[in-house]
Amino acid sequence: MSDKSQSYATHPNNKTIWHISALFFILHIGFSVRHAWHVGGRWAWWNAIFAFVLFVGFFAARVMALTVQDRVIRLEMRLRLRDLLPAARHGDIAKLTRGQLVALRFASDAELPALMDRCLVGEFAKGDDIKRAVKEWQADWLRA
Repeated sequence: MSDKSQSYATHPNNKTIWHISALFFILHIGFSVRHAWHVGGRWAWWNAIFAFVLFVGFFAARVMALTVQDRVIRLEMRLRLRDLLPAARHGDIAKLTRGQLVALRFASDAELPALMDRCLVGEFAKGDDIKRAVKEWQADWLRA
């Protein structure tokens, strides 16, 4: 965790090590295919295919981690909203999309019900619009 504050402008969480690793995988695939094309041979093509399969696995692992993160965020947000809203409004929580719930996680408890209402009437076209509307930002430093 960090002592820095977080806002819409500072919230992107780019994983540099992931991007560098992906770049090296892609470069290795390119060089392997080039080598196999020019030199030929069963092992050269096997290396190129293996490099591609490793990259697909690497990418799939990232997608799976982000999917689990989104599921946890959805659960957290449903629990937060259930605590903040009166029982008569609990049915409205199910009307929110995954993207809306993920974007709403940055809103403070004080503004969360009003932002949820704005989501339900279709005021926001995408999650980024929801994040821009948050006035009292709640930091999220534990993202994959």
